Amino acid sequence: MTARPTAVARPQEGKGAGSGAFVGTHLKPQPAGLAPGDKLADSRQTQTTQGPLTISDFVFSETSTVFQIELDVDPVDAMAEEAAMQYANGQDGAARQVLENAVRVHRSGEGERLWLLLFDFFQLTGEQKAFDALSIEYARCFEKSPPVWRESATAVAAASARSTGYAQFKGDLEERNNDGFLGLRDVLEKTPSLRLDLSKVRALDAGGCERLIGLLHDTRRRRRDVELLGIDEVDRLLDDRVTLGCAQDRGCWLLKLEFCQLRGQLEAFEDLAINYAVTFEISPPSWEPGRVAEIVPAALTLAVADSLTSEAYSIKGDVKSARFADLPAFAATNDPVLVDCSGVTRMDFLSAGALLNVLTTVKRSGRRIIFRHPHRLLAELFRVVGLKAIADIDFVKN
Repeated sequence: MTARPTAVARPQEGKGAGSGAFVGTHLKPQPAGLAPGDKLADSRQTQTTQGPLTISDFVFSETSTVFQIELDVDPVDAMAEEAAMQYANGQDGAARQVLENAVRVHRSGEGERLWLLLFDFFQLTGEQKAFDALSIEYARCFEKSPPVWRESATAVAAASARSTGYAQFKGDLEERNNDGFLGLRDVLEKTPSLRLDLSKVRALDAGGCERLIGLLHDTRRRRRDVELLGIDEVDRLLDDRVTLGCAQDRGCWLLKLEFCQLRGQLEAFEDLAINYAVTFEISPPSWEPGRVAEIVPAALTLAVADSLTSEAYSIKGDVKSARFADLPAFAATNDPVLVDCSGVTRMDFLSAGALLNVLTTVKRSGRRIIFRHPHRLLAELFRVVGLKAIADIDFVKN
């Protein structure tokens, strides 16, 4: 499916009551694509005053000269979109009914997409017995192994539901930078989970590295999460300070070890730890496997194999009315732009529209965009608003 124009609420009269019904017009974009400056219509906000919306409450504008009307509606598309919109609106019962009715009808071919949506729905809602029953029927219909229940998925989703903040470290990573470190400490006092962007750091010293390590250790003791972004430049600055046999800048060595730990680079950590012990004649920090599992995202398999690597912009929890104000700054220094959705349990329509606005501008700059590990109901929502037209999607491999 390709990008569609803005969806607006339809008056409630005459709406069909049958589960799985779809009322609306599907549109197909012309090759011209989105015009510069396009925004999602403000009228979307009416959904907050008119009660929960379903996909049957949406029609697409027929006044745009950029779009053609496509009258044929694929039934699998219609049911998938309806279920995704209902789940996004918090209507779990309605979404389940649509999908359960759908898998009774669509038992082969393209209908597999609806089965996979129902598997993810049961995973998200923690219904393992229903998941297992569906697995037996799936194997019978499609003659292949069903998706696997992931024991940790529900726990991870619950942990990710905590609000995550963003902060840009101000100034350089130097001991004398009191404003930067005190400001960061204030933010950590107010935010239990934080993405800390170090991409603007252009200088550092051992004292500054030690102050940052102290803050990170303090947050761990207090069960707060800090995810470091933009550390590649800092890592290069550390390389200039870390020299085998030169017993100086110990804080730089320790921060370099910390980066290896957070990235899950065990071999690099062990090599550096040996050099640290030889240089300073003291025991190095120990490797902590549990911290890698908590902080470092799962390895990415790109939709099209290549050698590009990048930090990931993480979206977590139950996302409502988000504007993603920090995403443009992140995207400006990363290509491809990896948007990690593995921790998202649900996203509302307004947030998905805001994400489209931001990433459309990013796409015009020539950058590749990849959504990493969204559940399939979220991926369907992305398709509804048009995000799938500007980004690749990398699903979890079962």
